[in-house]
Amino acid sequence: MLAFMQVLFRYAFLKQQDIPLALADWQYGLLVLSTVLLAAAGYVINNIYDVATDTINKPQNVVIGKGISETAAFNIYIGLNVTGVAIGFVLANIILRPTFASLFILIASLLYFYATTLKSIMILGNFLVAALLAISVLIIGVFDLFPATTLENKAQMASFFSILTDYALFAFMINFVREIVKDIEDMDGDYNQGMNTLPIAIGKNRAAKIALGFAIIPFILCLLYIKKYFFDNNLLIVTFYTFVFVLAPLLYFIVKIFSAKTKKDFHHLSTVLKLILFFGILSILIISLNHQYLQNHA
Repeated sequence: MLAFMQVLFRYAFLKQQDIPLALADWQYGLLVLSTVLLAAAGYVINNIYDVATDTINKPQNVVIGKGISETAAFNIYIGLNVTGVAIGFVLANIILRPTFASLFILIASLLYFYATTLKSIMILGNFLVAALLAISVLIIGVFDLFPATTLENKAQMASFFSILTDYALFAFMINFVREIVKDIEDMDGDYNQGMNTLPIAIGKNRAAKIALGFAIIPFILCLLYIKKYFFDNNLLIVTFYTFVFVLAPLLYFIVKIFSAKTKKDFHHLSTVLKLILFFGILSILIISLNHQYLQNHA
């Protein structure tokens, strides 16, 4: 999904605009690969430290100690991280911004600290995971738009960076709510491991109400955004798409979380949020198609 999102933004959106891009196709492929490798490394280290919790929460999904040994998993983690950071270092030098390599080191470090420490700290762990997803959208602008920005195209590039920022914010908000919902779903295993997640600290029902409150924020913001940027600009196809595939499922989530009680209920709601995230990101393709349609029929 991460790779799909990054490929979509470049080829369905940025490549369709009349702007210069800093990276060649193969270099952008390396950026996507680097991001995915670092995310995979984060997933591996998380699984290593989550064996005891997952044995209670998702016994069917436990791989470490069953499929592969902990030592092998650590070696995989190191290999993924080293490769991801090395590719990032190469890319930073290609665009003549060697300091940008520190961004990849920061992502790898934060994912490690999340798995080992921050995950068990109320709200902070949820915030970090959501922020890292947002960074994976913004990194496109940092490596592909920023180095190609000149005085002549500064305003134009800023507007495209602004669109990336809007999508990054959307991804952050939806994923933040989803992380809280996942904590409610995994409450039993987390409690047994002495973790202090939001539902453990204040109870399942109160945590669900907070998730509901945080879900209302993107719902209202998306409604205003759709009205201002899609409906008012006559992008009716995008307006219809976002109402059906983003706002309607988000409203469904808001209604359903009121009555959610069981682990199965919260797993279902987590899946709904994942789909909202997917269809929300996919809207960038619909925007490009709608623009092309209007140009062809102008």
